Amino acid sequence: MSRAYGSSATLLLKRETTYGTSPSGNFIQMPFNSVSLGSEQGLIDDPVLGQGRDPLAPLQDVISDEGDIMVPMDPRYLGLWLTGLFGDPTSTDNLDGTFDHVFVSGVDALPSYSLEVGMAQAPAFFMHAGVVLNSIALDFQRSGAAAVTINAIAQGETRNGTSQGGTPSTLAFNRISQFQGSIKKAGAAVANLTSGSLTYSNNLEKIETIRSDGLIDGADPTVASLSGRIDVRFSDTTLIDAATSGTPVDLEFGYTVGTSSVMFTAHEVYLPKPKLAVEGPGGIQASFDFQGAKNEAAGRMLTVTLVNDLDGTVYA
Repeated sequence: MSRAYGSSATLLLKRETTYGTSPSGNFIQMPFNSVSLGSEQGLIDDPVLGQGRDPLAPLQDVISDEGDIMVPMDPRYLGLWLTGLFGDPTSTDNLDGTFDHVFVSGVDALPSYSLEVGMAQAPAFFMHAGVVLNSIALDFQRSGAAAVTINAIAQGETRNGTSQGGTPSTLAFNRISQFQGSIKKAGAAVANLTSGSLTYSNNLEKIETIRSDGLIDGADPTVASLSGRIDVRFSDTTLIDAATSGTPVDLEFGYTVGTSSVMFTAHEVYLPKPKLAVEGPGGIQASFDFQGAKNEAAGRMLTVTLVNDLDGTVYA
């Protein structure tokens, strides 16, 4: 008997024309580190009395299909996830073999996808339809492999005995390391930075209507949010002064590899005033848990600029 292993698992993705309806044709095979997207259906205790002390069989509850997908930071595949999070980009040919793809926060409508998690040894192929991307989280460290975590909400899951993804296509894969990342304030690297994080969320609201199949009708974006944290060795009062006065700053989180890059520009960030604790003879650390807001001049809260060698048609 064959057993399923993560090393042989596959993740296929394709954009839907109609929400909740899986498209035909060839999907794109996506690299990933882990995936917890899955369908759950709980049980409800039967409230009926008068049938003795032993309980009756429980009832089935509604279906929930959501979870996280951790994917490697890659300048080509990342554009597919960014399209799901922010909508279609504005792509520009730089006339040097590269293209700029600009994504902005605050769009009213987001695309939906079908996503298949395949385990060929079982065999079992779980097709998730009506997948809408809720949030993206990045962690910046001194070393290690760069990755992002995507939270997704799907309408439902169907298990098949064979893959429904046709003949999957792939993109050239270009891995990014943490040392290729940077965090900047006003265009200059944040001094004495030890770590950082950034989370953008669409704050999707599930449309939980009464249906005989127990599925949701959709997942709509509400007020977006941007939050994160930067940890620095305390060496001057520049950031603390901005936090104390309530003066917003702009922060840029990004990675660059060769001629490709991705930059998350938070146009207006507010810093809380941190408590500085002296806990021993070592260096003193200052941590700022920031929040983002819409910048009137930019007209948005966040801009993501992805530079790669694709013309952008794969993201549409």
